[in-house]
Amino acid sequence: MQANDMVTLILGLPLLAVSFWLTLRNSLRGRLLLAGTLGFILYTYVTMCFGAAYNALFMIYVALFSLSLFAFVLVMMSFDLTTLPAHFSDKLPRGWIAGLLFFTAVFISLAWLWRIAPTFTPGSIPALENTTSMFIQAMDLGLIVPLCVLSGVLLLYRKPWGYLLASVVLIKFLTMGTAVSLMALNMARLGVSVSAVELVVFPAMAIANLVMVSLLLRNIKN
Repeated sequence: MQANDMVTLILGLPLLAVSFWLTLRNSLRGRLLLAGTLGFILYTYVTMCFGAAYNALFMIYVALFSLSLFAFVLVMMSFDLTTLPAHFSDKLPRGWIAGLLFFTAVFISLAWLWRIAPTFTPGSIPALENTTSMFIQAMDLGLIVPLCVLSGVLLLYRKPWGYLLASVVLIKFLTMGTAVSLMALNMARLGVSVSAVELVVFPAMAIANLVMVSLLLRNIKN
């Protein structure tokens, strides 16, 4: 989690501050950035609450988890879905954005199922590291993968929830993709076994998300 902490400090906190400032100025771009950044922080501290070995910062993790959860809910409630699609230009590359979301869903599914599949063999011992279950895989397969698929489909059909969810997911994956890429590189540097596919695909996804977030923000009529 060292690389994740670095991304939170260098990228997450500045994004949080800037997006909050823009939100106070009634900027739609700001609120979308704020929702996506809060999604990243929420995911991070759910992970720390349930995945990190118990330590003196436990209550800090719980506080950040709770604060980011309710802040995220409040921001999501602030959007007027009836007028939201009108704020996006017709030039928005909805197909490319949906394609990236679908690719992300497929890649995450295959990556985690590849790790889970060996546990189906009778008597097999899963590699659980310091946890009692595969909670990251449960979160990603039960929440993130369906969210990617749902937001991509709704965006293609020009539904209000599609614009909102796709925007939030893209921004969340921009920060999370950067964090995961640096985590993999840091683990490889320390001699931990990391898949070569992960070392290539995660950075590529982070770059693709950066491009799509830039196009998304450029095509918002505030």
